[in-house]
Amino acid sequence: MSIRFTFGGDEHIFAEVSEEMSLEAFFKGMSVTNALHEARIRGVTEICPANASFQVRFDPDVIAPDRMLAELQALEAAAETAPAVLQTRIIEVPVLYNDPWTHETLMRFRERHQDPASTDIEYAARINGLDGIDGFVKAHSGAPWFVSMVGFVAGLPFLYQMVERGRQIQVPKYLRPRTDTPGLTVGHGGCFACIYSVRGAGGYQMFGITPMPIYDPAQRVPYLRDFMCLFRPGDIVKWKPITREEYDHTLAEVEAGRWTPRIAPVEFSLAGFQADIDGTNARIMEALNGH
Repeated sequence: MSIRFTFGGDEHIFAEVSEEMSLEAFFKGMSVTNALHEARIRGVTEICPANASFQVRFDPDVIAPDRMLAELQALEAAAETAPAVLQTRIIEVPVLYNDPWTHETLMRFRERHQDPASTDIEYAARINGLDGIDGFVKAHSGAPWFVSMVGFVAGLPFLYQMVERGRQIQVPKYLRPRTDTPGLTVGHGGCFACIYSVRGAGGYQMFGITPMPIYDPAQRVPYLRDFMCLFRPGDIVKWKPITREEYDHTLAEVEAGRWTPRIAPVEFSLAGFQADIDGTNARIMEALNGH
């Protein structure tokens, strides 16, 4: 899997790791961008990792384009032989599945959906061969998810399910985008989950909502005071199904400034994961029990 580098104008290099998303492509892109960040190369002004690609912005008056390209190629070569291990963190995200707010929204936009007679979560369960809403929630929350990129909207994470390809939840986006999506909606399009960081337009299927803020430009939320966006590429998410009562309680605690998410440091080995997916996932999720 060789990275394809192309120049974008005078100040950017775009790197395509793969034409399709995979943990291998994501991991290689993360390895190169992390190494680039640690190298502190003069002239690099921005590093933007994505699902199976990344883009680097640089100042051509400080580092020549050909030199910048050579630096990236050297980092790629080093990544080929480096251990595929990532020091990261797992974050528990409470979710009220099949909630009243996304339900009201999805009903307003049924004419834009593949199956107007079903809700989004019912449709997703059926086309993935799952046993109704309960079966879907179990499959969705039963394994962790990688944050493969953050963006499109400020603070919005794209998440990739850490299971074999055949077990991944796959759901198409709406036939036509909605003009409204509640903030903190847990959505899904293709193989990617997301959390809508703010209210706005969207085309992903809507499965639930979290009471947990993930983006706060005013930085009033205590756990977002150091940085306004919670997630960063390489984070791992564990969904936690909650009841309406738990949702209301958590929301009240958030508004009072007394609530913080459960976060634990973890080490992820790509080789270990490939050798024992379920065992690796269980070990990673177990790390939350001490936090």
